Amino acid sequence: MKSIYDIQQFLKQYGTIIYIGDRIADLELMESELKDLYQAQLIEPKEYSTALLLLRHEIRFLKEKEEKDR
Repeated sequence: MKSIYDIQQFLKQYGTIIYIGDRIADLELMESELKDLYQAQLIEPKEYSTALLLLRHEIRFLKEKEEKDR
């Protein structure tokens, strides 16, 4: 996985489509879904950690951007 899009496609394989309309909330919900899949041992630790890093990086970037725009 190299992008948020890749994570979305990965989750779609498990029947999970996430769209709330708030980008940060979408990313946080994706993180929660990945955690559930990992705890159910449906995904490999490497997949989980890579996806988690991407999501957390994007969340941090968007929150910093929001702060800057205020």
